[in-house]
Amino acid sequence: MIDKIKELLNGKKIAILGFGREGKSTYQFIRKYLENGDITIIDINDVSNDALVKDDDLVKFKYGENYLDNLEEYDLIIKSPGISLKDIDTSRLNITSQLELLLEVARDHVIGVTGTKGKTTTSMVIYNILIDNNVNAVFAGNMGVPIFDRLEEMMDAEYIVLEMSSHQLEFVKVSPHIGIILNLFEDHLDHAGSLEHYYECKKQIFKHQAKNDFMIYCADNQNLKAMVSQNEFAGIKVPVMLGNNDKGIYIKDDKIYYEDKLICNRDIPLNLKGEHNLENVMVALAVSCILDLDIAKTLESVKNFRPVRYRLELVGVVDEVEYYVDTLATIPQATEMAIKAIGNVNTLIFGGMDRGISYEGFAEFLKNSSIEHFICMPETGYKIAQELPENQVYLAETLEEACKIAKKVTKKKMACILSPAAASYNQFKNYAEKGDRFKELVLGENSLTNK
Repeated sequence: MIDKIKELLNGKKIAILGFGREGKSTYQFIRKYLENGDITIIDINDVSNDALVKDDDLVKFKYGENYLDNLEEYDLIIKSPGISLKDIDTSRLNITSQLELLLEVARDHVIGVTGTKGKTTTSMVIYNILIDNNVNAVFAGNMGVPIFDRLEEMMDAEYIVLEMSSHQLEFVKVSPHIGIILNLFEDHLDHAGSLEHYYECKKQIFKHQAKNDFMIYCADNQNLKAMVSQNEFAGIKVPVMLGNNDKGIYIKDDKIYYEDKLICNRDIPLNLKGEHNLENVMVALAVSCILDLDIAKTLESVKNFRPVRYRLELVGVVDEVEYYVDTLATIPQATEMAIKAIGNVNTLIFGGMDRGISYEGFAEFLKNSSIEHFICMPETGYKIAQELPENQVYLAETLEEACKIAKKVTKKKMACILSPAAASYNQFKNYAEKGDRFKELVLGENSLTNK
């Protein structure tokens, strides 16, 4: 695997675009395996004094306001996912990434998972099923650790489960053997530039498949169903439906079937709440059937799976109130799913960074719910608050203030949920930092032992 990637890079004039965590990982890989490789590091910031590169006399640097100019002079541009190229013409650029380089050499062993929401949960369920079936597997991708940092682990893996973001998929020209799209909602427009381009990025996971590859998609999502019907993808279509169907994985008479094979009852005991998570589990069951794994071991794995952190995670019960952290809910649809899944939500804390996505219908959904208290935070929460009943709205500038209000107003035997329906970057480094702070505020002195 590593030797094949070396061959793809050898003799090329390479630009590393973006020198964050993944850019540094790419640099280290090239210097380890191609010591004299021709590298230019391109970043808006001057990174020439970074400890990793400051003593490398062979590396070149390009930075500043015009750092994206003249990219066509490089044979290969290895782009970090966070760099947006929405404002430049990329038609003459040879852009790749760590994800694509891995797919180039190992795509037959890759199970790729994407979608606006549910990627992490579904990827982890699939990975756990493989491990519990004694399959040598690695879980990697959009999870904070660069793919190149995991290559040695992947060398002997039978399957590599990769969570794939739209940022990672944007320029790929190779698709995985098993590709999965869970859903499509409006998101990441600040990076993609338009909803159409965002969907186009997601489509790459199916676009380059061959006729013996598999494309698993949740057909109850109308945006996704339309995408599949409007494109001539080569892969074997495996729709996932919560209703009756005659192919793929579906529910009939309260039983789950794959094609015409009975798998289990619909009410399989799960630690995951909500219909959307049942759908995620059905996707994982479809993978198990495609790979012909032991269904008994698969079902046992699914039953034992625990929710991922920050997604419908029960923080604890304080003064007879259940507190849930759901900071991975960065779009309104995810918050709606969370409210439906928990069921007895009395207080909702929401709001975050305004990225220009649509909140049409979200206020109406909240008004029609049984929630009594809406604690609205900047920026999006303040905007939506104007459409909600005034006597149910509380404006909180900080999470500390929001938690104080929640503890005061939430009824006993009911639930309070932090589900922002927005990104957390306006006040926090990321969703995890916001989630951890919420846990501390809810649990008080017990927070360190309950994290």
